[in-house]
Amino acid sequence: MSLSPEVSNLVDLWLKWDANPETREEINKLVSEKNEEELRKRLSVRIAFGTAGLRGPMRAGFSCMNDLTVIQASQGLSKYLLTQFPDAKERGVVIGYDGRHHSRRFAGLSAATFISENYVVYLCSRLVPTPFVSFATPHLNCVSGIMVTASHNPKDDNGYKVYWETGCQIKEPHDKGISKQIELNLEPWKINHDSLLQSSKGGLLRDATDVVAKAYFEEISSRYCFHRSTNPSTPIPITYTPMHGVGAEWVTKSFAAFNLPAYVPVLKQIEPDGDFPTVAFPNPEEGKGALKLAFETADSVSSPVVIANDPDADRLAVAEKQKDGQWKIFTGNEIGALLAYWAWENFQIQHPKEPASKCVMINSTVSSKLLKSMALKEGFNYEETLTGFKWLGGMAHQRQKEGYHVLFAFEEAIGFLFGTTTFDKDGVNSGAVFAEMVSQLYLKGSTIQDKLSFLYSRYGHFVTRNRYFFCYDPVKLEAIFKAIRNYENSGNYPTQMGPYKVQNVRDLTVGYDSSTPDKNPILPTSKSTQMITFTFENGCVATLRGSGTEPKLKYYIELNGENRAEVEKTLDDMVVQIIESCLRPKENGLLPPKD
Repeated sequence: MSLSPEVSNLVDLWLKWDANPETREEINKLVSEKNEEELRKRLSVRIAFGTAGLRGPMRAGFSCMNDLTVIQASQGLSKYLLTQFPDAKERGVVIGYDGRHHSRRFAGLSAATFISENYVVYLCSRLVPTPFVSFATPHLNCVSGIMVTASHNPKDDNGYKVYWETGCQIKEPHDKGISKQIELNLEPWKINHDSLLQSSKGGLLRDATDVVAKAYFEEISSRYCFHRSTNPSTPIPITYTPMHGVGAEWVTKSFAAFNLPAYVPVLKQIEPDGDFPTVAFPNPEEGKGALKLAFETADSVSSPVVIANDPDADRLAVAEKQKDGQWKIFTGNEIGALLAYWAWENFQIQHPKEPASKCVMINSTVSSKLLKSMALKEGFNYEETLTGFKWLGGMAHQRQKEGYHVLFAFEEAIGFLFGTTTFDKDGVNSGAVFAEMVSQLYLKGSTIQDKLSFLYSRYGHFVTRNRYFFCYDPVKLEAIFKAIRNYENSGNYPTQMGPYKVQNVRDLTVGYDSSTPDKNPILPTSKSTQMITFTFENGCVATLRGSGTEPKLKYYIELNGENRAEVEKTLDDMVVQIIESCLRPKENGLLPPKD
């Protein structure tokens, strides 16, 4: 059986454009095997460029991450930036990369592409965390920043993340503008990327890694270290793992900048390794399985606290050994509450005359409303955004421009922005800040859990149940949400789930909110993302959404009250009712996570 003309033409185009022997061989092998289905999958659809940039498996094909698609993205981005900034070439771009396979090469190909258009390019000379590029972009007055990373995705993935001149992630309409320019510049330009990099050193190609790093650590130290003199006296060792990522060098320096004792390293995970050999998924959100080695290391040195970054060090996970000898992994909402109060407590000490009304904290709509409760009680401003740091960082930047003190922003997916050194989540800065907070708690004979209990007593017992199901079929995901909108063929959303009555429904996919006078949501809507929120009569808030970067159907369910045991009992029952009413895992073939 020969290949269809359509697929045959796509193969010819790939082989004409791709200069990498390995990925050429991948396609040739599929051709020799006459694997039309796989060739069609690889070649008939282009990897989509969105506000998260590119992300996908590293393999041959227009739908994947490889030399050719990275070059195409860089060609399109370089052309688009010229339409937005008259001085784009002089101001230039900064490019960083993590420790994944091919990240360094993808960064080099991107740099050469921009240099071929006479851009100044600041290419990092070693592995850096993602927040480094967010900081470096405005610090160097660049028009854009590029970070080659797939964050905490599986080892076979990689990505291409783009920042605007502000250090914020790109938002609409820039993603569409860049995507259009990529489509107009698909054929690779006639340049030798490797030789161009060599010949441009000291000219258009520059290395500002050390200069930017020095400025970054000076800034976080001067702005967010509050107890420099007593930090060395901490009574506990803190254990740290970068989870085979880039964090070790940078967190070592952030601890030093805060005058904290060196952390206890998880030696088997301390060096960058793109194979992530000791974890099934390089994501500290995955729970005890991902932190098993960290707990073993901590136990061996009587360290009661573990902190962890994901591979590109933009997220932060925290665990503490409890009085019963068990390790507790704190949720993103719990860490967010602790850091928010730390930010507020220390801002008041440093700025006693500044009114609370000039301060603001931000979290995403699926994150805990404890932050809103804190804002109402303390008097500072609270803002809610859509999920993702393109929204949180953008809101932080906007409020700062308006003259507010942006103290803290977070999302429940263990992403934290303490202050405004960057406008993206930052596990390096928040890791040092959290370590200082922990040190001060233990110096006073307290613990993380003790502090959290205090916050609940002050602001209310907010209990969350956030989890997900794997859903590998986008068509199935869409069908599940369509069924919710036409609940049991009623033509409407469910009005009750089990004994629990629904008060309001907000659907940010179709643009409906039953709680507003005109039935239009306040938050932005997007037809490409499935997201429905139910508010129940008992105050429970439940959001169901499809992940934008992973094959997951996520749920976020929160209830608050004065009696924690009663809240937890009611919430656990509501989780069952909501899942069975809306998601129907068995019927829809949804797979729960193993851990």
